[in-house]
Amino acid sequence: MALFKEKLLANLSNVYLAAIAIFSVFLLLLPPMPSTFLDILMVLNLMFSLMILLVILFEDDPTQFTVFPSMLLIVTVFGLGINISSTKSILTKGINFDGKMIKAFASFVIGSNDASTSGLVVGFVIFIVLIAVQAFVITKGASRISEVAARYAMEFNNTKSMGIDADMNSGVITEEEGRERKEALERSTNFYGAMDGASKFVSGNVKIGIFITIINIVAGLIIGSGINKEPFAQALRAYTRFTIGDGLLSQIPSLLVSIATGLSVTRFVATGSFAEDIKKQFTQSANIFFITAGTLFVMAILPGFPTIILLVIAVVVTLLGLRVRKVAINQTSSSKAGVTSETQSAAVGGVGTKETTEPIIPLDHLSLEIGYTLVPLVSDKKGADLLKRIGAIRKEIALDLGLVAPNIRIMDNMSLNPDEYCFKIQGVEVARGNILVGSYLGINPGNVQEEIPGIRTKDPTFGLPAIWIAEENRAKAEMLGYTVVDPSSIIATHLTQVIKQYAHTILTRQMVQDILDSVRKKDAVVVDEVLRVSNLGVIQKIMQELLKEQVSIRNTSAILETISDIYPIAKNVSITVENVRQTLGRQIALQYADEEKVLHVMKVDNEIIQKLIEGRVDLVTGPVVSITPDAQRAWIYSLQKSFMAFHQNGYMPVLLVQQEARILVKVSTEKEFPSLAVLSYPEIPTDVQVETLGVVKIEPY
Repeated sequence: MALFKEKLLANLSNVYLAAIAIFSVFLLLLPPMPSTFLDILMVLNLMFSLMILLVILFEDDPTQFTVFPSMLLIVTVFGLGINISSTKSILTKGINFDGKMIKAFASFVIGSNDASTSGLVVGFVIFIVLIAVQAFVITKGASRISEVAARYAMEFNNTKSMGIDADMNSGVITEEEGRERKEALERSTNFYGAMDGASKFVSGNVKIGIFITIINIVAGLIIGSGINKEPFAQALRAYTRFTIGDGLLSQIPSLLVSIATGLSVTRFVATGSFAEDIKKQFTQSANIFFITAGTLFVMAILPGFPTIILLVIAVVVTLLGLRVRKVAINQTSSSKAGVTSETQSAAVGGVGTKETTEPIIPLDHLSLEIGYTLVPLVSDKKGADLLKRIGAIRKEIALDLGLVAPNIRIMDNMSLNPDEYCFKIQGVEVARGNILVGSYLGINPGNVQEEIPGIRTKDPTFGLPAIWIAEENRAKAEMLGYTVVDPSSIIATHLTQVIKQYAHTILTRQMVQDILDSVRKKDAVVVDEVLRVSNLGVIQKIMQELLKEQVSIRNTSAILETISDIYPIAKNVSITVENVRQTLGRQIALQYADEEKVLHVMKVDNEIIQKLIEGRVDLVTGPVVSITPDAQRAWIYSLQKSFMAFHQNGYMPVLLVQQEARILVKVSTEKEFPSLAVLSYPEIPTDVQVETLGVVKIEPY
């Protein structure tokens, strides 16, 4: 019962709206209601319509009024219910009808309750004009604008969304700003789509109002003069008066709603409220007012025109123009004074008592700087696809490593050579390359026999021998077996490698916090437990060590569970990392195994392992190996010789060593072989077959 009350209170607003809608429908079926109650409903209908119009006028962004399409339906049904109920009352009571709201509106238009025939005609004409204006001008125009706005929003939705993605990838906006823009875009699209349909209700309401008006008059005359035997003239005056009053009370709220509909779909580029937009846009130039005033002065001196009225209005418009010019001059003077003040302050900043300091601009996590000849590669106007590729790269990195790469800011750098580009992490350059614009990079995979004409170079990503090929030789190069790469693909491939290589430096604590927040939604217990036994810095360090060796952190829950189990006991990041790697053993082993789940490895001689273990030194940052320079050179030389045979068999270099020696082998070789994969025996699952291709032994150096 308590739960039911809680849900009822939480959805109380929805209950009210539903009650109003249901009540409005029941009005169609109820017998004639008391006149007082009918007056109350008419006042409420008028009030709701006026409130809707005012909301549209004062709303900075009409699309923020998301409930407006639904309100149109509710107000329309509510008004139709009232209209039908008033029709029942008028036809039932006849000349004895005592609805004060209807009588008041009828008297306001016609004159007196005992209106003459001329008053009835005038009132009826005004009523017909009102309906015609609403039906053929306002409502039809609003419906057409709604249709065009909805079509425009639907057709350009994908284009706008792609533009937001491009801004996010280039670093112009943050990911949070991108999400907000996409939500606003979706809200706008849904709004105009709903308005396109809701405007049809308004149009139908006007048409049914005309029908009800005709019914009131014809049925009233039949009932009054035919059934009740009233004089025809008396029945005509009574039923026509009531019909005009009832029609005005139903059409005026409908007119307000129609105006609100038109305003909502015509203010799609609004930057403030309606009044603010008018003030801003009509006061941009005083010449507008002066030209208008001059036109009125000329009209005033022409014969036949109301001279005094035109002169008074012209003077008022002239005064407004002078006021606008004065405000513009004051704003210009203030701006100049501000600039002067800032300049003076900067000039004396070194010796004055108050020194101004510009805020420190934070460095970008990852940025791409290009020379000016490479700008077309990132220009949407030139049809470049690099921005789209960057978005795809970020998704690829997220799937491969579990790392959501930061937004990549792209900018031109005049200090670079025109054909150069470079990648920076936290403002520090980590990679650089050259692009010969208009050419393609041909890379020899090793089986090309015939060389093609071109400019010799090296692949900027992996340093492989390559050649710049002219566009006319592209097809020939592909036939010869070259791997031909276009400029955009070169940069995209290089970017992918940079992110993978420096993933551990890119991972910030804020990124770790975002990962934890995401995991918390599905596995809150694990997150709470790991934060009780460790902290954000420890989790970041463990994840960085994993990424440093290209181990994906996508299985975050398993990583956090292992940290919760091991770190409270070990109180050591390195030991925890090794245990996390064992937890992720299957993932790591399959990363280097072939399609048949066969892992081709090389083992290390026990003599070498023993020397590395004896030379172990545990520092705050982790274990290192302290051995003599000669022993280190012999160790690296032995690896190089072993890897030559390894490469000849077409395999990636993978070392398989004892658990206690894995981290030592890695740290002792990471300078010379940063991409070397070092696995321990506990990391290999039972269903993965291990094939040993050799043993690394100490060779004379």
